[in-house]
Amino acid sequence: LNKTSIIVDASKYVKELKQKVEKLNEDIASTVRGVDDNTLSVVTVETVEKGFLINVFSEKSCPGLLVSILEVFEDLGLDVLDARVSCTDPFRLEAVGGEVRDRFNCTIR
Repeated sequence: LNKTSIIVDASKYVKELKQKVEKLNEDIASTVRGVDDNTLSVVTVETVEKGFLINVFSEKSCPGLLVSILEVFEDLGLDVLDARVSCTDPFRLEAVGGEVRDRFNCTIR
């Protein structure tokens, strides 16, 4: 592979990750909105070496919030390697994941 194709592939990968992060934020925000419009909710997504770190905080928990978040992770093909969750008020989730896998089970690098 030449340097140009590596850069193009890396650029496409970063764009795909950004789209997945935006979708995750939208899905989590819509789930959390059902709790209460005045409830403080924060979602942060960071890339770390060969993976990601996602933090979700909501002043109030609601039934099904954790399940909805995990379904979004699965839909996006995110492999969660470690997670800490508190489903009581306040709701907190910290998830650490590995490389994102595409729909064909190939590692995207």
